[in-house]
Amino acid sequence: MIMADSFCKSEKARLNEFTTNEEDTPLIAQFAANNTIDFLSASEMVYPYVDGVDLNCGCPQRWAMAEGYGSALLKTPELIADMLGTVRRNMPSTFSVSVKVRLLSSTDHKRTIDMCRQLEATGITFLTVHGRTAPEMTKVPVHKDALQEIKQSIGIPMVANGDIFTLDDAEQMYLQTKCDGVMTARGILSNPALFAGHSSTPVECVKRWLNICQQADTDITYQCMHHHFSFMTESLLTKRLRYELNNLSKEKQKVYEFIQTHLPLDGVVDDVGSGRQYPEKISCTYSERNYRERTTVVNGGRKDDSTAASAGSLYDPEASEGNFFQSKRVELDATTPALDGDGESTVDGVDFMDGGCILFDE
Repeated sequence: MIMADSFCKSEKARLNEFTTNEEDTPLIAQFAANNTIDFLSASEMVYPYVDGVDLNCGCPQRWAMAEGYGSALLKTPELIADMLGTVRRNMPSTFSVSVKVRLLSSTDHKRTIDMCRQLEATGITFLTVHGRTAPEMTKVPVHKDALQEIKQSIGIPMVANGDIFTLDDAEQMYLQTKCDGVMTARGILSNPALFAGHSSTPVECVKRWLNICQQADTDITYQCMHHHFSFMTESLLTKRLRYELNNLSKEKQKVYEFIQTHLPLDGVVDDVGSGRQYPEKISCTYSERNYRERTTVVNGGRKDDSTAASAGSLYDPEASEGNFFQSKRVELDATTPALDGDGESTVDGVDFMDGGCILFDE
């Protein structure tokens, strides 16, 4: 989920938030936006490098809702429709335009169905529906009956989201809702090999991420590198080791050495990276012209470059650890002192709001 306003205003944000390569297709960029100018301008900027754009109307985090992003937009479906319709009209028909929403109610399915039909009428390619309302916690089961009704009520493809941690979960979601696809967030972070059929992260996956990070060097931030190692090794490390990994000093080499020391990577053959490099990233170039012209009109003809300059100087991709990572840290902080002899704890982790962190919206 990329903040559209930062993407439009800050070259630093664009360089950090979006990278791709020639083999990275199909690819959809998801933006968080609360107005048409930001969503259209960000979509135009990224257009040469993606197959489509998606509007996030599902993030339930307090900061997002306070700023009018994510699930806060569900209160104004006409604004969502305006943003989607504007981008749809200004993009080729072959370019995918989609949206991610949540249930408006867990009991009154008609409200969500009416909204989805309103969004469908804008000409979007597909929509994704998360099977919980914004206030509901992850411990609340996904309302698959609601997803089934929505699927039956619209004519475009519907992707179902919520509690997809294995391929069997995906199969059960399809059987119960007849959805056209599934989306996973927490599941794919904990196990990036989920869609390949693995029930937990194989060490080959960890080795591949290590090789990718080492080749990318400064093109991947410490936080991005470290968080993915933390998430994907959850099933491979004891809680004591996970605690140590999460609290390492912010030096990439220390993380690499920790992973190589505590996981059996020496005998692992990376079938992608062995003997050849990963695809090089594309050097993306962007034009802010349309964005600046639109904001000038909105400002009554006054040019205001201070906002863009401020956004560029204040943008910090590592200013926050993110709620999802913090929830994992809190869980380990709470349970590590009570570890048993095998290095495992019997204390369950803490609950956290459905949404996690800026990396994803589930």
